[in-house]
Amino acid sequence: MKRRGLLIILSSPSGAGKSTLAHRLMDWDPTLAFSVSATTRTPREGEVDGKDYRFMDETGFKKLVADGQMLEHAHVFGHFYGSPEAPVRDAIENGCDVLFDIDWQGAEQIKDSSLSHHVLSIFVLPPSIAELKRRLITRGKDAPETIEKRMQKSWDEISHWHGYDYVLVNDDLDATFEKLKVIVSAERLRKSQQPNLTPFIRQLQAEFTEADA
Repeated sequence: MKRRGLLIILSSPSGAGKSTLAHRLMDWDPTLAFSVSATTRTPREGEVDGKDYRFMDETGFKKLVADGQMLEHAHVFGHFYGSPEAPVRDAIENGCDVLFDIDWQGAEQIKDSSLSHHVLSIFVLPPSIAELKRRLITRGKDAPETIEKRMQKSWDEISHWHGYDYVLVNDDLDATFEKLKVIVSAERLRKSQQPNLTPFIRQLQAEFTEADA
């Protein structure tokens, strides 16, 4: 039966594994789309408009916000970032899931939006703070001072775990991914995600009436 798409939010402190899980989820189901954010910053070398970001000027961005056409938005390091509602709504109505890799603030904005009833939110926790720091160090992407900033920020991020539908402790990546697949598969079967369910039930009831005639 035809279904509506899910708006899937993955959040976690940096280093807990949400980006890796997001990429695995998209490999598992290639029909799943990753949300392309809009930004007012200039493109970096190699970035493609509409693929990496939707690049906009500040006036156009602020107009979308004022018109209520951004699901979530934030001002970060002098530039605006946000998620336009229209492409996400179109995808959902066409039965396609859209994946968001965002923090708790963006998640709260989306859960307060007009698409809130399609949201599936999942928070990913590390097995320990020591392991979180080890992962940040071993991935080799950040300078020591950046790692310390990320560690300081992690407590605030973790404190918002209760606002999510599901919480996964990523102590084993393969096992956590299996749980993530189960969650997504089950949530796709929600009554609210099946627009043809009510007409189908009515058809079954009509068949009972015809059989009794």
